[in-house]
Amino acid sequence: MRLKSLCTAIALIVLAIAGNAQDNKKLEGMKDVNNVVDLTLDSLDKVRTARIAPGSSRKGHKPVLFLIGNSTMRTGTLGNGNNGQWGWGYFAEDYFDKNKITVENQALGGTSSRTFYRKLWPEIKKALHPGDWVIISIGHNDNGPFDHGRARATIKGIGKDSMEVTIQETGVKETVYSYGEYMRRFIQDTRSMGANPILMSITPRNAWDENGRVARYDTTFTLWAKQVAEEMNVPFIDLNGISSAKYEQYGPEKMNYHFYLDKIHTSRFGAMHNARCAVEGLADSKEPSLQFLQSCMVNVNPPVVAFRRTKNRPALFITGDSTVRNKDRDANGMWGWGSQAATVFDTTKITPVNCAMAGRSCRTYISEGRWEKVYNSIQPGDFVLIQFGHNDLGAIDSLKERACIPMTKDSSKVFKRQSDGKYEVVYSFGWYLRKFIGDVREKGGTPIIVTLTPRNIWKNGKIERRTEYVSWYKEVGEEMGVDVIDVHNISGDFLDKLGEKKAAAYYNHDHTHTSLKGAQMNAQSIKKGLKKVKSPLAKYLK
Repeated sequence: MRLKSLCTAIALIVLAIAGNAQDNKKLEGMKDVNNVVDLTLDSLDKVRTARIAPGSSRKGHKPVLFLIGNSTMRTGTLGNGNNGQWGWGYFAEDYFDKNKITVENQALGGTSSRTFYRKLWPEIKKALHPGDWVIISIGHNDNGPFDHGRARATIKGIGKDSMEVTIQETGVKETVYSYGEYMRRFIQDTRSMGANPILMSITPRNAWDENGRVARYDTTFTLWAKQVAEEMNVPFIDLNGISSAKYEQYGPEKMNYHFYLDKIHTSRFGAMHNARCAVEGLADSKEPSLQFLQSCMVNVNPPVVAFRRTKNRPALFITGDSTVRNKDRDANGMWGWGSQAATVFDTTKITPVNCAMAGRSCRTYISEGRWEKVYNSIQPGDFVLIQFGHNDLGAIDSLKERACIPMTKDSSKVFKRQSDGKYEVVYSFGWYLRKFIGDVREKGGTPIIVTLTPRNIWKNGKIERRTEYVSWYKEVGEEMGVDVIDVHNISGDFLDKLGEKKAAAYYNHDHTHTSLKGAQMNAQSIKKGLKKVKSPLAKYLK
């Protein structure tokens, strides 16, 4: 009898040990592939002051679109880019008519579907009104330990299983569900308030697989969200797939600057990219239930340059500042050479399009969205002349806030603008030139660098030569294999021969801006430069 009892006791001990081993194994969550620590959720009190109260953007009885996500949707507590990272939720409101619907980015960095549902969702649920919309795109943080540390992991998959855990640091008991089950709960809660849920896959990481494709979540979070969406009959938008497909067209080099500091959090470029991908996914969806939301959308079509393109005739896009495009109308006023492009190019063979704008630098030409229009308009066989420099030196974060970091080597730094208190990542002059070049080539166009025009400043009988700038253009041109048209020295040589007194007629108002005569001179310098370097664009000259 004693032997039987002893055997029973041993068996129970063995089972207990085996059970504990099994529980310990069960408490190992999904692997953290991001390797990024985001501590935002550790300060909920601060969070509540930074994020607006759910529903507070509502205008009368108009609906609200709530965005539910993590740091890829709202980076940091403030979500204001103060570390150079931006979440795509910041730019989502640009695509919706504020008179029809308001957009609230209620996402928060560091959250998983589990921690968001438990800590932040209750307040949002209370704020939901019938007719509201909720986009749920979360999952990057559904990994790690279940019961200690950040304790935010969910059970892998979409099963109905659950587990009881006790958080080691606090002793708080919690029931943990699968990723899919949390998605179901978001959906059920949203519907219970008369609102409309949308599941959206998570954003891609800056990672490529062995087949040269952006690493997707096709077998995990994307698949699970899609499966739950089909099960619960809600719209599903594959943001991960749409965004990844575009990145594959861009290539690794361009994808790199869509992220900042790490391979999961996006720069302003990446956040704007993902916002557009999300909106395009919504706009292209054939789900009947999305028709009202689609009717609230604006700016869905990418912005382009307005000009008349002639079939089988390439376009010549001209970018730059006031020395390229000025008032260009008063015979005795200031003129940019771009206005005189037709005097040197055969417009029966090529269509010059002057996209320059006074006062712009490389930096502001991009940040104001002007380059995006050019980029979207480029077709294979087109040419793009890139001429900046006059406004690219000076104060970076004060005054006109348009200068870049004065070097050719890739460099960047976060600055807080004094004018509006907003943060901006500013890059080097060389970086901006390389971006222009890469974008043009990506679209099948031919980029050509043009050095800045000379200023009417003289010393010892010679016009000023800004050799440092010219060397930057040539350094980038040589590195990238791009033709450089040295207007600075071609026009400078011409003016030197005239002398200071006669050269004055080629300028107007100040030492930088040209008269009509000066604009025509610089246009002729473009012509000479193209012939000198034997550019393919030269065959379109008169």
